[in-house]
Amino acid sequence: MRKKKEKETADAAGIKLIAKNKKARHDYFIDETYEAGLALEGWEVKALRAGRAQLKEGYVLLKNGEAWLFGTHISPLASASTHVSPDPVRSRKLLMHRRQIDNLIGNVERKGYTLVPLSLYWKKGKAKLEIGLARGKKKFDKRATEKDRDWQRQKERIMKH
Repeated sequence: MRKKKEKETADAAGIKLIAKNKKARHDYFIDETYEAGLALEGWEVKALRAGRAQLKEGYVLLKNGEAWLFGTHISPLASASTHVSPDPVRSRKLLMHRRQIDNLIGNVERKGYTLVPLSLYWKKGKAKLEIGLARGKKKFDKRATEKDRDWQRQKERIMKH
């Protein structure tokens, strides 16, 4: 029920999901989220339109006052990239406001946070990346989260009957 509602609101806002990093919420506590644009090449845009992206091993680094996306795999289409030699895992520049980047630099350097890509989507015809300001989970945290999720599921089953 809830997922259907989320999808309806996403369609109404003009957002179409390309890829989601499910492992990020399992491995990290997400404190804040940011939206960033991506500087892409033509073949990458075509590949994203075909839904050929994977965020699982991606991460965000801040270098020289700029945000960069590393490790994200965008598989090139055979038809779209005839004259270019595509690099599926090249580093891509993230487009963000200066204040946001400065805020992220402060949190990452001083407070020991990590920047994780959460989802990649189209918004008003432009590719956007949702970034999470995250703290790593320990093994017992992951187990506790799993236990809570199972309990919520059981509770809903009991309430139905």
